[in-house]
Amino acid sequence: MEKYISVLKQCGLFKEIEKENLIAMLECLGAKIIDVRKNDVIFQEGSASRSIGIVLSGAVQMVQDDFYGNRTIVTQTEEHGIFGESFACAGVSSLPVSFIASKDCKIMLIDCSRITNTCCNACAFHKQIIFNLLQLVAKKNLDFHQKIEITSKRTTREKIMAYLLSAAKQAGTNAFMIPYDRQGLADYLGVERSAMSAELSKLRREKVIECHKNHFTIL
Repeated sequence: MEKYISVLKQCGLFKEIEKENLIAMLECLGAKIIDVRKNDVIFQEGSASRSIGIVLSGAVQMVQDDFYGNRTIVTQTEEHGIFGESFACAGVSSLPVSFIASKDCKIMLIDCSRITNTCCNACAFHKQIIFNLLQLVAKKNLDFHQKIEITSKRTTREKIMAYLLSAAKQAGTNAFMIPYDRQGLADYLGVERSAMSAELSKLRREKVIECHKNHFTIL
């Protein structure tokens, strides 16, 4: 566990928790680490939700497949981010989404009930970690609201620009990287890849943007 302390200290779940307390805390929470290959499923749609995942390395996507097999990327979680917390806290008996590794990953899993229920040792960190978890769930809800605003735009062009302007604002610069390849971006926006690629080419010709792979510049 000790070699992951530097990553865990960047995780919002452990904010304001001293480094020397982390090892004892993880033991109390029953944390375990698993290796996951790219494209492997971590939490399967339809299964019960009990654990919170922390990305120690790699990236994890929350995806939803419709009846015809069309995939939508709901969100992507990068290193030191957490996933599955909203469903675990709600105690849903059947996940409406799946969580899939978009890269080779190391994942820490923590049983949510070990966080929300104070242990017999009455560890001092419990109050802080519950507060941190509440903040993270609230922030994730705000992120979902932002995605709804983006994907509710009428045209593919409007969806692309809404997403890119949001990413530029978050990065604090007009030149930035996004966490998706072309197919991933199309799945996130809920559009056809070919239509999206055509709009990106048009935006480049009009000198609205420049892009190379997942690096974008708004002109």
